[in-house]
Amino acid sequence: MSQEIFSIKSIRKGIGEITGPVFIELLLGTLFGMIDMMMLGNYGNETTQAAGIAAVGITNQLVFIGLSLVQSLNIGATAMVARYLGAKRTDRIESVVKHIIILTQVFLVIPILIIGLGFTIPVMKFLGAHSDTIAIGSNYFRVIMIGFIFQAFNFSIASSLRGAGDTRTPMKINITSNLFNVIGNSILIYGLFGAPELGATGAAISTAGSHVFASILLTRYIFKDDSTIHINLKNKFKLNKDIIYNLTKIGIPASLEQIAMRVGILMFTKIIASLGTVAYATHQIAINIMGLSFTPGQSFGIAASTLAGRSLGEEDSVLAERYIKECAKIGAILSFIMAIGFFFFGGQIARLYTSNHEVINEAARVLKLIAFIQPFQGYQLIIAGGLRGAGDTVWTLISTFIGILIIRVVLAYYFVKVLGAGLFGAWVAILIDQFIRWIMINLRFKTDKWKYISIR
Repeated sequence: MSQEIFSIKSIRKGIGEITGPVFIELLLGTLFGMIDMMMLGNYGNETTQAAGIAAVGITNQLVFIGLSLVQSLNIGATAMVARYLGAKRTDRIESVVKHIIILTQVFLVIPILIIGLGFTIPVMKFLGAHSDTIAIGSNYFRVIMIGFIFQAFNFSIASSLRGAGDTRTPMKINITSNLFNVIGNSILIYGLFGAPELGATGAAISTAGSHVFASILLTRYIFKDDSTIHINLKNKFKLNKDIIYNLTKIGIPASLEQIAMRVGILMFTKIIASLGTVAYATHQIAINIMGLSFTPGQSFGIAASTLAGRSLGEEDSVLAERYIKECAKIGAILSFIMAIGFFFFGGQIARLYTSNHEVINEAARVLKLIAFIQPFQGYQLIIAGGLRGAGDTVWTLISTFIGILIIRVVLAYYFVKVLGAGLFGAWVAILIDQFIRWIMINLRFKTDKWKYISIR
């Protein structure tokens, strides 16, 4: 009995050491992002406010597509770093990090930059932007695209550090850069301390600048001799067939999953955009707030991925399973607490973003739905994180494809276009999507097939 208690305590301690910094980082990062949108949502008249929020949402669609593809490659990097660490093959970790940085910049960042900077207006129109949004947000869009270079680099380094179990360093750097962003936003949006009043463009400059700042801090860290992951430029980079194979094996299904997710979200967003600028602005506020609810699922999902990968590298599948289950249990409790806040205080939260009463009332209704989404969303995010840490990315691809591309998009179109249920109907489709994915991910986890996926 005492051994069992000790075992549970040690498992929770291991989870806490990784999850705590990640949770704080994601929570504060989300809150900072909410503050950014609040600043734009309260800048100018009601028309300008709605267009400013919509501009952020439109831009984020392309950024999120890019980051999703970056994330898919880095899922492989995180899993490999964790596995190699568990298997005591630390000599391969530096090579993994170099591979992921180079592949990300060459095959993902450059193409997205060409699309975003070369075809700004057509891309914004394709993403559902109206003329008022384009007028206010085109410069915002271009500046954010430039910042994406550094944002992707930061993501690669942070993911590798988390795979090694170092979540404190990304936390400290991200909090610092986000504080830099908030201060810069307040100065450049409103023209404080003699600075020019740039509105949405000022927000973009500050955001891109914060990514550059974070890149400098992360680069300094990984060049230190005592860093968790040390990069030595004197060591010549050589393509490694085993690393390429592992990244391909894990990364291709993960990439397809992210593509399916972003295509589905894009189609879903276009349905929302057809309802007009006010509905779209309301949707973006709801999405922004929902980002807060992702933090338990994301943070415990990262912990499950890292700890499961390390345990499987040590050839201890029983411990890997216990880590994943405990992460899911704790994360579910936190998600439930957030759900209560969204249900009862939705209107008050929405008022922080804008003074537009129509937007506030509709956002409050949507937030009640978000409260019901939480249990399914949190659980499936964490279990899926554990599966990815094991290298099992095919099943998460299938669940995402069915949940978002088929269920969410089809039902949203039916509820909005056929039944005329408006924005609320579209969010009912999200609720059903999350429920179906919760079932599918849970069934896969119970098969234990994820325990037997190997890497070279």
